[in-house]
Amino acid sequence: MSLKPDRRSFLVGGGLTALASARAFGASDTLRVGIIGAGGRMNQLMASADVAGGYEIVAVSDVYGPHAEAVKARSKGVATTHVDYREVLDNKGIDAVIIAAPDHWHVKIATDAIAAGKDVYLEKPVTHTLEEGAPLIHAVRSSKQILQCGMQQRSWSHFRNAVDLIQGGSLGHITQVRTYWWQNYGRSWVPKPLDMSQLNWKRWLGSAPQQEFTLEKYFRWRWFWNFGGGAMTDLFTHWIDVVHWAMKEDVPSTALMLGDKYVYEGWDCPDTIQAAFRYPGFDVVYEGMMSSSIDDGGLEFRGTTGTLKLSRSGFSLYREAVKSDVNPVLSEKSFEDGTNAHMANFFECIKTRKDPHAPVETGVAAARAGHIGNMAYKNGGKTTWPAKS
Repeated sequence: MSLKPDRRSFLVGGGLTALASARAFGASDTLRVGIIGAGGRMNQLMASADVAGGYEIVAVSDVYGPHAEAVKARSKGVATTHVDYREVLDNKGIDAVIIAAPDHWHVKIATDAIAAGKDVYLEKPVTHTLEEGAPLIHAVRSSKQILQCGMQQRSWSHFRNAVDLIQGGSLGHITQVRTYWWQNYGRSWVPKPLDMSQLNWKRWLGSAPQQEFTLEKYFRWRWFWNFGGGAMTDLFTHWIDVVHWAMKEDVPSTALMLGDKYVYEGWDCPDTIQAAFRYPGFDVVYEGMMSSSIDDGGLEFRGTTGTLKLSRSGFSLYREAVKSDVNPVLSEKSFEDGTNAHMANFFECIKTRKDPHAPVETGVAAARAGHIGNMAYKNGGKTTWPAKS
């Protein structure tokens, strides 16, 4: 089992590299929030923040003007609009920021926000490369700031109950976890027209190599190595985080990955994947493709006495040696998007200063597994971790 850094040891031993928010919160205080990256996912995050309540949007940054203006309208004209996210961080009246920029911006914006004394909700994957993990953890743990990783399953009630069942021994000895996620980009991800006069493409690229704008890169950036990591860091990251959580192991020793671009040949990342990861005492497999959405996504924990099938819709627990008309012996349905509870947990932790449900180490570990899978893909199908020189 990997050892998680202790928060107090960082604070005492490492010194403080960031200024914590000086404001003391009462139970009824309104949180002042900045929005950074106001695209599609941010709309969902703001909807969850609305459910949580007790906050107001003070400022928004996006490199595409209409996105920022839409958030300003949502705030009833209160929010100031900015192209440069650093102007949001300069606002000393802001308590926290929600970040949903493309992956290659995540660590840069998050560490700048921490240095500015802001608490952070950071969408997954929290890192774009393996090398970014340690600096992000150090930035958080050498500060007094709260960082909630966007791994919302950790706050989703039926996922929490499923993990309790697994850790309580309900499945016996678990030796295999199957994960999968199928989506159909041809059916549901059609790029929309863009007003190029209101897009700052150079700033959108940031640290990425200079290149010509295309709608495909702008809307489907997750599938280009300069900006994302494909299914391994977009989809698999969610599921492997649940595996890490339930199995109390978060470092694979070996990864195998077979992938190809059978449909979306213009992408960098494969659209069809079979992958396998070896952890101490158990294996994890992943399969998915981006041109078929039947069955959606989920996980199956398979043990010697039972199997638990888990998705965002709920879970079912099946017993070995039980008649089929009795199985599943236990089921639970989801009643609400877990992002609502996850954002509420973030808001609560801003006030209590307790660690959130998805602290920085969990996000780094989940992203790391995806990066290791991609490393195997680029290495002819297999790699070990730590990588052998």
